[in-house]
Amino acid sequence: MANIASSKKDARRSAVRAARNRSLRSSVKTKVTRFRRGAAEEAENLDQLAVTAVAALDRAVAKGVLHANNAARKKSRLMKRLNATAQAAEPAPEPQRGAARGSAGKTETARARKGRRQ
Repeated sequence: MANIASSKKDARRSAVRAARNRSLRSSVKTKVTRFRRGAAEEAENLDQLAVTAVAALDRAVAKGVLHANNAARKKSRLMKRLNATAQAAEPAPEPQRGAARGSAGKTETARARKGRRQ
């Protein structure tokens, strides 16, 4: 324990901040976990869970509890998972029959156009 009064006060303030940060970090983790569970169980309110988790991450960054890049990475993974579940729920569009790949409808090739210019 520190002997100087200002050091004692600093230690108390650090303990209070650490407790506050721990609580906020824990609530962020809980919200992210709820979203992940909802995605795994295909919950109906998945969009709302994602919004709540992203808002919690942003709030933690604003308060200095999480690093901005850390939160950005977590948000990116959340949105990737949300989009993957949304695409899995939608039926895939049927491919068009008879359409050629690449330059459908183009009559001239690049080589022919180049030869014409010279």
